[in-house]
Amino acid sequence: MKSIGVFFENQEIGKLGFDEATENSIFQYNPKFLENGNFKSIFPFVLKKTPTSQIFNQFKGETFKSLPPMFADSLPDIFGNMVFKEWMKANNKKNVSPIEQLAYVGVRGMGAIEYKPSNLVDNDFTSDVNIEEMAEFSKRILDVRAELSSDGLSHQSLLNMFRIGTSAGGARPKILVSEHKITGKLFPGDLNYSNEYYHYLIKLSIEESYSPEIIEYCYYKLATSLGIRMQPSKLIDRKHFCTERFDRVDGEKVHILTASGITGWDFKNPQYSSYENLFKLCNELVLPHAQIEELFKRMVLNVVFLNTDDHLKNTSFVYDNSTDRWNLSPAYDITFALNPLLNVRNVNRALSINGKRNDIIIQDLLQLASDFSVKNAKNIIDNTINAFDTLKIEMENNKVPTRVLNSLSDLIAENIKEISIKGKNKNSSKSND
Repeated sequence: MKSIGVFFENQEIGKLGFDEATENSIFQYNPKFLENGNFKSIFPFVLKKTPTSQIFNQFKGETFKSLPPMFADSLPDIFGNMVFKEWMKANNKKNVSPIEQLAYVGVRGMGAIEYKPSNLVDNDFTSDVNIEEMAEFSKRILDVRAELSSDGLSHQSLLNMFRIGTSAGGARPKILVSEHKITGKLFPGDLNYSNEYYHYLIKLSIEESYSPEIIEYCYYKLATSLGIRMQPSKLIDRKHFCTERFDRVDGEKVHILTASGITGWDFKNPQYSSYENLFKLCNELVLPHAQIEELFKRMVLNVVFLNTDDHLKNTSFVYDNSTDRWNLSPAYDITFALNPLLNVRNVNRALSINGKRNDIIIQDLLQLASDFSVKNAKNIIDNTINAFDTLKIEMENNKVPTRVLNSLSDLIAENIKEISIKGKNKNSSKSND
């Protein structure tokens, strides 16, 4: 059985093992960690606070890969897995177990959980990162017909992409970089978390038919105009979406977990995928009520502006070491997740509302607000709908192609009409009963 140490703040939390024959994982706390009594809420669910071994066989499948969910959160996601496989192939390495993958994540992953001993492929963070080269590399990884050994892509490029392109989650190509605050130079952001740098997650623009990164930037401007808390973000070269990481603050690593990782809810399983569950989770974590209202604002924006990819890994929580408490993380991945030119309608939402994944109306939102004591819910909904012009102005200012802008605007206008008119009709039918 292969095992690895799990660390936080230079303390060993425990050992994580994996049995390849049974695909069961085993975790055992370090007794000293439990005796110290620090960071009691670091893993608030799933793991029991006991020094005896805990066996897990309920997390098989693609999402958790048989690991306890808080550790599976550290594994590469869709694009990261593609990069990982290419790196393994280029280095003549065979398939690896989830534990071995965690060893490659080592001390480089998102958040503050570290895995040792780690398989460091390179501990140098002084080599420059060329964003355009990384974007071109991403194109070739995503294009199954392309050969990564083509001219112009060096071994260093593959190494850099392995280091900075396998830790961030999601399906779209993204890299982690650190920008020196004085020189402005970009370096790999996997090992460096010094306060001398800004630490960014960059979504690379590789799509030529439309501009998803520019659209996401416009949604960022929309969300922040509505008082939704997000990390400072910008466009690089007017096309790559760049946002500050919230797991690197003041030269320190910050412990974070997704809603899926903190609970063990598979984000692909409709049984768990509801906003009601998210709000209940916030209550379980005893979040301040202001954060409950913040989550409501995010939900309303996602409904009004057709962000249907609002799954359980797209909401995260941030651990406060000093208080042993959790807080809602800044919002991220708020955007129109489909190609507007495809003109797709009536898409099922990742998270249901009031038992529904489409045809959401104002009354559904108000019902949830009532269930979780959200005040001024109608004003929040009205303010969000009235921000439509803000989004259109942002898209114009940021040179979103006219066809894309018009198509997306038409889809949103139709959705707002459906939300409002169906809601009025429902009220009218109730009054006539």
